[in-house]
Amino acid sequence: MKNTTAVYKLDSKGTITVINTCSDEDGNKDQAEGIARIVDKTSNAKLEVSFVSIFGINLFWGDYWIIGLDKNYNFAVIGTPNRKYGWIMNRQPQMSKEELEKAFSILRNQGYNPDHFVMTTQVFK
Repeated sequence: MKNTTAVYKLDSKGTITVINTCSDEDGNKDQAEGIARIVDKTSNAKLEVSFVSIFGINLFWGDYWIIGLDKNYNFAVIGTPNRKYGWIMNRQPQMSKEELEKAFSILRNQGYNPDHFVMTTQVFK
Protein backbone atom coordinates (compact mmCIF):
# COMPACT_ATOMS: atom_id res chain seq x y z
CA MET A 1 0.00 0.00 0.00
CA LYS A 2 1.11 3.56 -0.62
CA ASN A 3 -0.12 7.15 -0.55
CA THR A 4 -1.94 6.71 2.72
CA THR A 5 -4.02 9.65 3.93
CA ALA A 6 -6.36 10.25 6.83
CA VAL A 7 -8.79 13.17 6.76
CA TYR A 8 -10.79 14.25 9.81
CA LYS A 9 -13.66 16.71 9.59
CA LEU A 10 -15.69 18.11 12.45
CA ASP A 11 -19.23 18.99 11.42
CA SER A 12 -21.64 21.46 13.03
CA LYS A 13 -23.22 18.66 15.14
CA GLY A 14 -19.88 17.75 16.67
CA THR A 15 -19.47 14.55 14.66
CA ILE A 16 -15.97 13.77 13.45
CA THR A 17 -15.92 12.14 10.02
CA VAL A 18 -12.86 10.01 9.27
CA ILE A 19 -11.83 9.14 5.72
CA ASN A 20 -8.79 6.89 5.29
CA THR A 21 -7.48 6.36 1.76
CA CYS A 22 -4.57 4.44 0.25
CA SER A 23 -3.51 3.02 -3.11
CA ASP A 24 -2.49 -0.55 -3.88
CA GLU A 25 0.49 -1.52 -6.03
CA ASP A 26 -1.65 -1.16 -9.19
CA GLY A 27 -2.74 2.36 -8.25
CA ASN A 28 -6.30 1.38 -7.29
CA LYS A 29 -7.67 3.45 -4.41
CA ASP A 30 -9.09 1.89 -1.29
CA GLN A 31 -11.16 4.11 1.00
CA ALA A 32 -12.71 3.56 4.41
CA GLU A 33 -15.13 6.06 5.90
CA GLY A 34 -16.07 6.13 9.55
CA ILE A 35 -16.75 8.37 12.49
CA ALA A 36 -14.88 9.24 15.64
CA ARG A 37 -16.11 10.34 19.02
CA ILE A 38 -14.18 12.03 21.80
CA VAL A 39 -13.92 9.87 24.92
CA ASP A 40 -11.83 12.19 27.11
CA LYS A 41 -13.42 15.64 26.88
CA THR A 42 -10.79 17.15 29.20
CA SER A 43 -7.84 16.60 26.87
CA ASN A 44 -9.61 15.65 23.60
CA ALA A 45 -6.70 13.22 23.16
CA LYS A 46 -8.67 10.00 23.51
CA LEU A 47 -11.07 9.04 20.79
CA GLU A 48 -12.92 5.97 19.61
CA VAL A 49 -13.30 5.30 15.89
CA SER A 50 -15.76 3.07 14.07
CA PHE A 51 -15.64 2.09 10.42
CA VAL A 52 -18.59 -0.32 10.69
CA SER A 53 -22.14 1.00 10.41
CA ILE A 54 -25.27 -1.10 10.09
CA PHE A 55 -28.56 0.75 9.62
CA GLY A 56 -26.91 3.92 10.91
CA ILE A 57 -25.63 2.28 14.09
CA ASN A 58 -21.86 2.27 14.46
CA LEU A 59 -20.35 -0.92 15.80
CA PHE A 60 -16.88 -2.07 16.81
CA TRP A 61 -15.38 1.07 18.26
CA GLY A 62 -11.59 1.09 18.47
CA ASP A 63 -9.42 3.15 20.79
CA TYR A 64 -7.46 5.88 19.10
CA TRP A 65 -5.36 7.86 21.54
CA ILE A 66 -3.08 10.76 20.74
CA ILE A 67 0.05 9.78 22.69
CA GLY A 68 2.38 12.39 21.25
CA LEU A 69 2.15 15.64 19.36
CA ASP A 70 4.79 17.75 17.67
CA LYS A 71 5.05 21.19 19.25
CA ASN A 72 4.23 22.75 15.85
CA TYR A 73 1.48 20.20 15.09
CA ASN A 74 3.45 18.83 12.13
CA PHE A 75 2.90 15.26 13.26
CA ALA A 76 0.92 13.24 15.77
CA VAL A 77 1.63 9.83 17.26
CA ILE A 78 -1.47 7.69 17.78
CA GLY A 79 -1.76 4.49 19.77
CA THR A 80 -4.03 2.06 21.54
CA PRO A 81 -3.91 1.27 25.27
CA ASN A 82 -2.86 -2.34 24.62
CA ARG A 83 -0.06 -1.11 22.32
CA LYS A 84 -1.20 -3.47 19.57
CA TYR A 85 -1.73 -0.66 17.04
CA GLY A 86 -0.05 2.64 16.43
CA TRP A 87 0.30 5.27 13.74
CA ILE A 88 2.48 8.24 12.97
CA MET A 89 0.56 10.90 11.10
CA ASN A 90 2.33 13.74 9.37
CA ARG A 91 0.88 16.79 7.66
CA GLN A 92 3.29 16.40 4.74
CA PRO A 93 3.94 13.28 2.63
CA GLN A 94 7.51 13.02 3.96
CA MET A 95 8.93 13.45 7.46
CA SER A 96 12.38 14.75 8.16
CA LYS A 97 14.78 12.35 9.87
CA GLU A 98 14.63 14.56 12.97
CA GLU A 99 10.82 14.46 13.09
CA LEU A 100 10.78 10.71 12.56
CA GLU A 101 13.27 10.19 15.38
CA LYS A 102 11.12 12.38 17.67
CA ALA A 103 8.07 10.27 16.79
CA PHE A 104 10.04 7.05 17.41
CA SER A 105 11.20 8.43 20.76
CA ILE A 106 7.57 9.07 21.73
CA LEU A 107 6.69 5.52 20.73
CA ARG A 108 9.55 4.03 22.76
CA ASN A 109 8.59 6.14 25.79
CA GLN A 110 5.01 4.82 25.51
CA GLY A 111 6.11 1.17 25.37
CA TYR A 112 6.04 0.61 21.60
CA ASN A 113 8.80 -0.83 19.45
CA PRO A 114 9.28 1.43 16.40
CA ASP A 115 10.86 -1.51 14.53
CA HIS A 116 7.38 -3.09 14.38
CA PHE A 117 5.95 -0.16 12.41
CA VAL A 118 5.54 -0.39 8.64
CA MET A 119 6.36 2.79 6.78
CA THR A 120 4.16 3.44 3.77
CA THR A 121 5.52 4.96 0.59
CA GLN A 122 4.15 8.40 -0.18
CA VAL A 123 4.51 9.33 -3.87
CA PHE A 124 1.61 11.66 -4.59
CA LYS A 125 1.35 13.05 -8.11
